[in-house]
Amino acid sequence: MNIQAKQIPLSDFTGDYRTVHIGRSQLVHADAFEWLSQLPPESVDGMVFDPPYGVKEYELDQIEMMLSGGPGIWRLPPSFDGSQRAPLPRFTALNPEERTTLHRFFRDFAVAALPALKPGAHIFMASNSFLSQLVFSAMIDGGFEFRTEIIRLVQTLRGGDRPKLGEEEYPDVCSLPRGGYEPWGLFRKPMPPKMTVRECLRIYGTGGLRRRSDGNPFCDVIDSERTPKREKEIAPHPSLKPQSLLRQLVRAVLPLGKGVVVDPFMGSGSTVAAAEAVGYKCVGVERYDDYFEMATKAVPRLITVKAAAKSSHVVSVEQAAFCV
Repeated sequence: MNIQAKQIPLSDFTGDYRTVHIGRSQLVHADAFEWLSQLPPESVDGMVFDPPYGVKEYELDQIEMMLSGGPGIWRLPPSFDGSQRAPLPRFTALNPEERTTLHRFFRDFAVAALPALKPGAHIFMASNSFLSQLVFSAMIDGGFEFRTEIIRLVQTLRGGDRPKLGEEEYPDVCSLPRGGYEPWGLFRKPMPPKMTVRECLRIYGTGGLRRRSDGNPFCDVIDSERTPKREKEIAPHPSLKPQSLLRQLVRAVLPLGKGVVVDPFMGSGSTVAAAEAVGYKCVGVERYDDYFEMATKAVPRLITVKAAAKSSHVVSVEQAAFCV
């Protein structure tokens, strides 16, 4: 495990930005694109993040329609276990221009992130079934290798609706299947030509994924849960992912268990908390004041959350041997 690449001190990740230190990690108040442009080349060992998809659904006119119960891209999901649900955006309502804007955003992000990552470094990026094909292709256009999808098995409450304004006329029809999974894209910065994974591990400490603590491979299907209420109370972010999921992803992204994980769209800091919980260094970057302040308070509490991974649902003896 002799890593020849120089490990960059965390102080090189802060620049002149406001920074809060928590454990081994740092929270940086900055715009992700600007921050990435100032990093030392080949300084980041991996990334885990849930990027912004708010191309349209958070515009003022759309929020006003959502609050008033009017039309637009927002919908009320079906009730579940008797509790009231918040409105969700209709990603399928994006027009061609908005989809082009979304593609450009992720292509530009890929171009900005590539120089900062070490060769062979991996990225885990959250998405959804409506947009994954668009944003994943944008990351490829920006220079990343697409490795696979990580399927998070979770009841998403997306889809399953009867046709809008036709609920009574077509009671036996649903416009989309009810969502039962969340796709995460797994990408890798290309290794130098003809370099093997073994050589990349030796030189950069990257190139592969860390196996599970029981010695079995990291699997591409993760039986998950919706974010527990106790975690939402700590960090009331609209797209908060559970610690039980994030700790598995964060652990896997550093194949040798060494280096720095980055979340360029930190939000409430859940990725930083997951990294701290598994003993990694992490840098979380957030541009919005409210979310940055939320993270400074939420991360120390999320670190202490007891979050055991669920047992995987398997369909064969072979899968059971590797994924349970």
